[in-house]
Order: sequence, then C-alpha cells, then structure tokens
Amino acid sequence: MSRYIFTSESVSEGHPDKVCDFIADSILDAYLAQDAHARVACEVLAKSGNLVLAGEITSAGTVDHLAVARQAIREIGYVDRAEAFNAEDVHITEILSKQSPEIAQGVNPGGAGDQGIMFGYATDETPELMPLPIQLAHALSRQLAYDRKHQIVAFLRPDAKTQVSVEYDGNVPVAVKTVLVSTQHTATAKQEQIREYVVTHLAPKVLGAWWNPTIEVLVNPTGSFVEGGPSADAGVPGRKIIVDSYGGAGRHGGGAFSGKDPTKVDRSGAYFCRYAARRVVEAKLAKKAEVQVGYAIGRAEPVSVRVDTFGTGDARAAEELVRGFSFTPNAIIETLDLKRPIYRETTNYGHFGKPALPWEQAAKA
Repeated sequence: MSRYIFTSESVSEGHPDKVCDFIADSILDAYLAQDAHARVACEVLAKSGNLVLAGEITSAGTVDHLAVARQAIREIGYVDRAEAFNAEDVHITEILSKQSPEIAQGVNPGGAGDQGIMFGYATDETPELMPLPIQLAHALSRQLAYDRKHQIVAFLRPDAKTQVSVEYDGNVPVAVKTVLVSTQHTATAKQEQIREYVVTHLAPKVLGAWWNPTIEVLVNPTGSFVEGGPSADAGVPGRKIIVDSYGGAGRHGGGAFSGKDPTKVDRSGAYFCRYAARRVVEAKLAKKAEVQVGYAIGRAEPVSVRVDTFGTGDARAAEELVRGFSFTPNAIIETLDLKRPIYRETTNYGHFGKPALPWEQAAKA
C-alpha cells in the first residue's frame, strides 16, 4: 500500500469569511423560526467598520436584520470598541430584495432552486465517518475558541487558522506529521508564550492518542498575528467551502452552503449526498464512498446520481442502496426535516461530522 501525507485546514469562527457565513445563517434561522417556508439567499460582506447585507428574501416573517447581525458578531467575540469591526459600532448597509418570481415558479411545485452538482463523502477512518485531517483541524479551531471564550487563555483573539498533515498507509491513517496553528493574539503576548500554550496544552489535548512529541508544530509562522478579523481583512460567505466539507479528501461541487434555505440544492443536496454516503459506509458496503447528484433548475428529479466506492467494497450494492433514496428537493427536506432553524449549528467547524445534525444521524436498526 502506498504511503503519503494528506493535509486539511480549518478556520475559526472569527475568520472574516466565517463571520459572514455565521451572520448569513443567523438571518436564515431567524426567518425559519417564524416562517418554515421562507426563501432566503443572504450574502454578507465585512470589511473594517462596514457590513453589507445583500441578497433575496421572501417570507411572511419579519426580522430585524441589523439586530441579528450585531448579535452574531457579539457571539463570535468582536466586542472591542477600539477595533474598527465590533458589534456595537459596525455600520450596516442593507441591499435586500425579494426572490425572483421566475425562480419561485420552478421551486414552488417542488423543483430544484438552481442547477448544479453536489457531492457527499464518508470514510470509516474516524467514528464520525470523516477524514481524520479535517476532523483534527476542526477540533483545534474549536478548542481555540473554547479556551478564548472561557478565558482559559487571556491572549487569544477570535481570528485563527489551523492545519493538520496526516500520514496514510493506503486508506489507513497512521500518524500525524505536522500541526499548524496561526492564532490572533493580543499585542502584549510573546511568541514563546503562544507556542508553549499550543505545544503543551492545545495540541496534546485535541490530538489525544494521535499526539506524540515528534510531531512538527508550527505556531504563527510569520512571527506575529495581532491584526485580524474583518478589521484587517475582507470577508464574504462561501470562500471556505473545502473547510466546510471534507478538507479536500472528498470532492465539492462548488456551491456554498451558508445563507441559503433548503430549497437551494447547493445546500440540501450536499447534505443528502453526505447522508447517502454515510449509509453506504455504515452498511459496510465500502470503507469509503462518494455520492454525486446533478440538478436542473425547476426540475425535481436529478439529472444524475453517481456512487463511487474507490475500490474499497461492493460497488454494485452501494449503488443499489443509494438509488433507493429519493433525491427530489421535497423528499430531501422531508427526510432531514430541514425547514427549521438549525443552520447556525452548521456554520463553524464543518457542516459534516457533527452528530446532532440530521444528515449525521446513524441509520436506525
């Protein structure tokens, strides 16, 4: 079996693009809490002291977009009024209209909200049926946020990136080779102090049995990371779609998730492909599986459904299992119960691999 190293990255909730994803999903959830049939396509731009809300929303609900956005920023942790981007002082511009009736006439009868291709992936290398590199990278980012919010580490700030490189022997992960942590910090924090936290606390705690002292640990390789978040960099939704999915181990169709209601198959189709891929691996029909679906706007039935088991199992049985599911938008929404405010829980640290999400539920006996 060939040996190789595979690397995946994650970002924290304070990353500028993730700030925008979280605001978009917060607005989506606020509408779904009032109106299960809301049509939401919310885009966000954050830069310095400015926030732009744009897109198309049609709903019987009434949402204070500014209040929702400020609360989302507050929850992330951008509350320092000395910074250009903070929850209280950010200037918010709204450019929102209703959904095009030409789209609605195809979606209302149950058709797909857009054309496109979606992928779902699952592998038996972790209990979550996710690739190990992205799971560990997400766990590092999540722990950084936990330590910051619970004031375990005083010098941490919201913006951060993590990266994990894993050595494989064929399909089996055998060792973690490199861990990279770039975290925003206070101006008074010393690099030695930050490195000590990562090497002696963060990495060993998160990696658990995968930790060993021979791992190369890189911490803030530029030497300093004081300026961060939207105060220093622009953010928009959908620029972290590989972080959101499988860290590059499984393919992605290109459509972003956040800010879109479940009639948008970019989101619901990708979730259901993951659901179907999980079923293949859970049934032990393959050690890993990828499901692809293709849609035409306004049509309910997909134009294609494909299953790939990468030579790790019974390809014919896997395809028969997947083709037993209905991939129409209405069937997906009903199966996964998607017309409810669950999307803020998806935004950060991966849309997959979280047991509480409906597409991550284990198959019933």
